[in-house]
Amino acid sequence: MDRRRLAERGWTGRAMTSARRALALALTTALAACASIDPAPVAAPKPEPVAASTITAPVNPERKRLIQTFGGEYSAPEVERYINATLERLAPASPTPTAPYRVTLLDSPIVNAFALPSGDIFVTRGLLALADDGAEVAAVMAHEIAHVTAHHAAQRAELERTAALFTRVSSQVLDKPLQGQEVEARMKLSIAHFSRQQEFEADQIGIKVIAKAGYDPYAASRFLDALGRWSALRASMNGLGPADKPDMMATHPSTPERVAEAVAQARQIGAPGIGETARDSYLSAIDGLDFGDNPTQGLVLARRFLHPKLGFAFEAPEGFALENQSAALIGVGENGAQALRLDSIDAPATTTLESALASGWIEGVQTNSIETLNDGDLPMAVAIAKGDQWSFRLGAVRLGGRIFRLIFAAHSLSPAVDARFLASIRSFHRIRQEESAEARALRVHIVAAQPGETADSFAQRMQVAARPLDQFLILNGLAPGAAPLVGQRYKIVTP
Repeated sequence: MDRRRLAERGWTGRAMTSARRALALALTTALAACASIDPAPVAAPKPEPVAASTITAPVNPERKRLIQTFGGEYSAPEVERYINATLERLAPASPTPTAPYRVTLLDSPIVNAFALPSGDIFVTRGLLALADDGAEVAAVMAHEIAHVTAHHAAQRAELERTAALFTRVSSQVLDKPLQGQEVEARMKLSIAHFSRQQEFEADQIGIKVIAKAGYDPYAASRFLDALGRWSALRASMNGLGPADKPDMMATHPSTPERVAEAVAQARQIGAPGIGETARDSYLSAIDGLDFGDNPTQGLVLARRFLHPKLGFAFEAPEGFALENQSAALIGVGENGAQALRLDSIDAPATTTLESALASGWIEGVQTNSIETLNDGDLPMAVAIAKGDQWSFRLGAVRLGGRIFRLIFAAHSLSPAVDARFLASIRSFHRIRQEESAEARALRVHIVAAQPGETADSFAQRMQVAARPLDQFLILNGLAPGAAPLVGQRYKIVTP
């Protein structure tokens, strides 16, 4: 079942949205459902603090699948206690104060939160790292509670069913395919508008809830502003251009719109300065929080991807930006005109690389020109495939009991472009000891500003791959050019 129909994803990180869209266009889509970089079972349930406003739900297949999709559950007892205490405080202030809710932390660096109609709320550690205080996290959770109490998932599912019915009737029953296409286009626009309105409604309800619970009602606008800045930074780092340009079909309002509406809603409650920010207690709770990719699931270092657990390393072509997801490593280059995907499949020794390449990875795309490469440290084969609008360079590499599949896509597979793709495929190799040593976990550490320290000096302590000053400022809610206050605590990212 489509996760979008069950999960209310009100606070989605947009940094790689354009990248995913470009990749979806390029790699449409009949990749084997079992493909992944590192197939792993869902983490076993662990004891959770029991609160009056939480529930221990029976096994929910959709909940289980979502946890697996977003890297499994994230274990951080101090953070869990803090989040559960926040939920206990929010639930009585919600429109349904007796309803049961439950929060699950996800081991994903992506900035995201969403909810199921059951009252299950999911928050990624990436979102927790971005939030600057407890009121901001409360705003996110209240937004998701609002989606649940307003039954937004059911409403959108009903609208989508209606749209599908109208399209089917026009196309099949009335034998008017063009009319069916027009109806489908209008309904898609209606669904997008409807979803945007749901986001505004959830923001409004959530702000009222956090204010009633005693939190700063302006926290929602602060977090939205940080989200917009973070998305823009990620888009810039990935060479994708502005992340929030207007899109009539976008299911979420643009961040500036949401910030303006959130500020207006907070002003109806009171002037800035009211309510609790809970910054110090929140920073204490997240001290030591994991940041970025989990090395056990593979680590992106600029254009390189290291996976010590599976024992391989790989380098993308110049100009590519990579994002590690649970199902695959994806990448985008040339402002979305080129894309790549790396995943793996179980393969017995009897499965040849040539047969794997010829098996039809992409629906409607014919594979040919299969060639075996023998000059690397791993068995490898490559091929070319062509579709209507995209051309593909495919690679298959055997390592252990799995075949790793590399798919490169470009609108035009010129000799120069193909040479870059081939060089990248050939870079796939057994990981070396010095590369394994690079795959260190990064964490959020909370430090107090000392006399004479500046944003630049803090940035020099940040051990992130790119733009350390910008990342420091956004993670700490500081405007460009702002100076840290002596004695105030800030987040830095180091091993």
